[in-house]
Amino acid sequence: MLRSGSIIGLFIFFIGSLHAQTGIISGHIKNDSLPLEFANVIIQKINLGAVTNSSGYYEIKNIPFGDYDVQVVMMGYQTQTQKISITNPQPHITLDLSMVQSATDLNEAVISGTMKEVSKMESAVNVEVYTAKFFKANPTPSLFECLQNVNGVRPQLNCNVCNTGDIHMNGLEGPYTMVLIDGMPIVSGLSTVYGLTGIPQSLIERMEIVKGPASTLYGSEAVGGLINIITKKPANAPVISADVFATTWGEINSDFGFKFKLGKKVHSIIGLNYYNYQVPIDNNQDGFTDITLQNRVSLFNKWSLDRKDNRVFTLAGRFVYEDRWGGDMNWTPAFRGGDSIYAESIYTTRWEAFGTYQLPVKENINFQFSANGHYQNSVYGKVSYIADQYIAFGQFTWNKKIGRINDILLGVTYRFIYYDDNTSATAEFDTINIPANQPSITHLPGIFVQDEITFNEKHKLLLGVRYDYNTLHGSIFCPRINYKWSSANKRNVLRIGAGNGYRVANVFTEDHAALTGAREVVFAEKLSPETSWNGNINFVKKIYTKSAVIIGIDVSGWYTYFSNRIIPDYETDPNKIIYRNLNGFAQSTGGSINLDIVWKNLKVLVGATAMDVSIHENGTWERQMLTEQFTGVWNVGYSFEKIGLSIDYTGNLYGPMRLPVLGPLDDRPDISPFFSIQNIQITKKFKNGIEIYGGVKNLLNFTPPANSIARPFDPFDKDVVFDAQGQVVATPNNPNALTFDPSYVFAPNQGIRGFLGIRFTLYKTKK
Repeated sequence: MLRSGSIIGLFIFFIGSLHAQTGIISGHIKNDSLPLEFANVIIQKINLGAVTNSSGYYEIKNIPFGDYDVQVVMMGYQTQTQKISITNPQPHITLDLSMVQSATDLNEAVISGTMKEVSKMESAVNVEVYTAKFFKANPTPSLFECLQNVNGVRPQLNCNVCNTGDIHMNGLEGPYTMVLIDGMPIVSGLSTVYGLTGIPQSLIERMEIVKGPASTLYGSEAVGGLINIITKKPANAPVISADVFATTWGEINSDFGFKFKLGKKVHSIIGLNYYNYQVPIDNNQDGFTDITLQNRVSLFNKWSLDRKDNRVFTLAGRFVYEDRWGGDMNWTPAFRGGDSIYAESIYTTRWEAFGTYQLPVKENINFQFSANGHYQNSVYGKVSYIADQYIAFGQFTWNKKIGRINDILLGVTYRFIYYDDNTSATAEFDTINIPANQPSITHLPGIFVQDEITFNEKHKLLLGVRYDYNTLHGSIFCPRINYKWSSANKRNVLRIGAGNGYRVANVFTEDHAALTGAREVVFAEKLSPETSWNGNINFVKKIYTKSAVIIGIDVSGWYTYFSNRIIPDYETDPNKIIYRNLNGFAQSTGGSINLDIVWKNLKVLVGATAMDVSIHENGTWERQMLTEQFTGVWNVGYSFEKIGLSIDYTGNLYGPMRLPVLGPLDDRPDISPFFSIQNIQITKKFKNGIEIYGGVKNLLNFTPPANSIARPFDPFDKDVVFDAQGQVVATPNNPNALTFDPSYVFAPNQGIRGFLGIRFTLYKTKK
């Protein structure tokens, strides 16, 4: 029999032996060369793990000898899995991994909120980031359509005939949203209707979305928010990329891109987008095309130069040509502009140039510039609309840190706008059309200053003010304030902001309904600039569970008050659109929530927005036309990594909205129903850079009512009877007292369809 001391000794030896049979894993987790903080490194088999620190370093101790799968999980990045073996000869393993960005990224650098590159989590302004992978889950042929799965953002069709549209943000209409390309105000004025297509998506790195006024930094048109399209850096772009898909409706969309170098310092990328649809379809049997026929080509080129001390110099340009028409199925170009067969035919030619040059001085001073020209030759039935617009923009910014806590950004801007058209908004003066409501040339100089005050790691305050002088409307002053608090571990972030916005409206460049020819356009008064005041609050929380589930919660609330709101009145006279400044006020109130969940190979993004956009005038409240009170979006993806297969299920849900009916006898509902557009896609990846994908769009085959176009059989109102006051008289041939009107539209007429595509991406291999 063993003595008790011997037993204790053996027990200690046994325990020590067990401890000796363990190992350690350590290393760094990065994205390219940047360390990633808060990445979860997990050994699922034994439920051990660690979280990376600020330098991306992790260490896991006391790992029993054996074979394991090490998994790295982080919100916004594709999950990485690596096999390891802990053995006696190798008890300590160094495992460094590089993460690849996924659909959304909570930690990457953003610039849209403060006009400076900062970490998203450190930004005092809430910026939503969507990478190219997010949009690949539901491939679309245009920027306009690809935003349909972003919470609080809705592509709104404005015409059943030519399918023009704008982008609503938190219930505010398209002209209130500024669209930037690489931080430059490219899409504005005329292009808010026809300039949202033709941006090659293969060259888009990400989109940054700021909801709420951004006029302090970006000036007019950023009243409701902004969308900043960030294109890829030429040095980091793939050598060759291609993405081509077709649908069962006969649509063909193709994106091509490639990069090259001139010498050792000059990098360039070229992108080409071509979209073609030439198959007239009339499934609702109203005699009109369900979607417009289009032939569009867009060429994009971007250059960058490697300079001393990593100073920036980029130059980019884009050219777009589009020929689109929609209307009577029997229409041909021979009937263009006539009054026998109706169609809306638009020829658009557009060029853009923009860039950034960092001055070769000690201080951080940048010069940013852009210019664009837009020519549009269009007819809406027999109504001709021909317009020219030229915009030039220049901006100097100086970024300077003062002391420990102040980070100053000072900017001086100048914007030049030339606009001329042949509509009733212009008056004849000698032989030149000069707009009656504004001069043909507008100068808009401005200056802004911003101070980002960092008290400590938890508290940050952003103060900003902007002054512009508009040669038509005089002085415009826009202040803003933002505050950010974050917890010590940065897993909880609170942001509060308030600011002012303004907008100078040009009805004929922004509101397609003014051009259809179905109604007479009437200006009841000289339009004054719209102004708004906004307050918003945002809370972001990140949760990491022991079972390797990562949850991101993003909750926001806002209130916006408008004065001088410009309201198109469709209801006083069904034959007219009457534009005037609101004699009262308008407000937008609402809240939204985004929920991101990552668990192993499953990624779920779900969002919902509830809002009320109302107009108060003469003591009464009225909901804004064509504005829903509820929206929901989702993006669910699951990948089978071993076989290179992934499935994406995307969709949206829209609540009822008021619709523009043509009087008390109009038998069409004045409120739209709940409707949902849902899509599914399967993607197969191959090791040589090829992806094949396909699926079904609009799974529920939802389309609006077949009678959405009023009296499509009489588009020129030849059989409509009017009384002495211009009101429609009900007759046996027109019992509902209707005129031709295509503005009753809330959803696309394009029903269920299949699609199939192929992608190819080639990056330069390391030697």
